[in-house]
Amino acid sequence: MAEKSILFEVVTPEKKICSQDVDSLVVPATQGYLGILPDHAPLITSLDIGVVKFTKDGKPKKMAVSGGFLEVKDNKVIILADTAELGDQIDLARAEDAKERARRRMEEHAANLDVLRAELALKRAISRINAAQK
Repeated sequence: MAEKSILFEVVTPEKKICSQDVDSLVVPATQGYLGILPDHAPLITSLDIGVVKFTKDGKPKKMAVSGGFLEVKDNKVIILADTAELGDQIDLARAEDAKERARRRMEEHAANLDVLRAELALKRAISRINAAQK
């Protein structure tokens, strides 16, 4: 008897990022990280900036997302994300540069600094770095 799997799809405004069967997922919901296994109860929740961790054939994989929504229904998980990148497709050097730029901006305390925007940029860069690292 084959083990159950979950159809996992991620879509951004630009394109479909992935559509594959996975064993399990952990997602960054706005109220904290949420684990999803086969036969999970139906659910809709909003997502925070963070790393989606999923396993396929027992192998762990990561994806950076920056907000959006998640729906679980009938062993299918759909993420509608503002942005999403598979960890193995992230340019780690570029993500590190973005982190440093955001950190410098926050340290400078410029009079016209949009603090929330700077904090979100830093959080996105950190999640991209975490998704890209093994």
